[in-house]
Amino acid sequence: MTGLQRAAFLDRDGVINIDTHYLHRWEDFEYVSGTVEAMRRLHAAGYRLVVVTNQSGIARGYYTDADFQQLTAQMCADLAAQGCPITAVYHCPHLPNASVPELRQNCDCRKPGPGMIVRACAEWHLDPATSVMVGDKASDIEAARAAGVGQAFLVTSGHALDATERQLADGVFDDLAQCVAHLLAESTDGQ
Repeated sequence: MTGLQRAAFLDRDGVINIDTHYLHRWEDFEYVSGTVEAMRRLHAAGYRLVVVTNQSGIARGYYTDADFQQLTAQMCADLAAQGCPITAVYHCPHLPNASVPELRQNCDCRKPGPGMIVRACAEWHLDPATSVMVGDKASDIEAARAAGVGQAFLVTSGHALDATERQLADGVFDDLAQCVAHLLAESTDGQ
């Protein structure tokens, strides 16, 4: 199949913004240091920026899907204004033991399931094999592997990863900025 583009699939909490657990208000949103510049570099290098995020806070009743959508719109507008246009944001509001009955389900979109990535590839004509995933948990890497994403990286963004999580990833970095610097240096070396 021709005409497929590559993407950088990014988890949100802990990769793009500081993970404050169940973030749902723009006034509480804070980028991880260096993230905006890193996303700008990915975009300039030809990666479509796609956010894939589990949002169990919706299923737990901590905030609503409308709250999530409002924060997402503000984040996307802010990033676009800074030269980081987001192609799409996919989220999973489900949880097997959800407090909100209609969201109580096992689904393929909740990472480690590959559903969000597979859907993004189909809807945006993305090539998973030439794409990358950056997350902060083993479930991000497992979702990427299940979807056939070419490279999958973890960032610590201030939290510890165990040896098993580290072994799953193609690389572990302090933050997205460090990861992108490595990725782009690697792609330059290979040309």
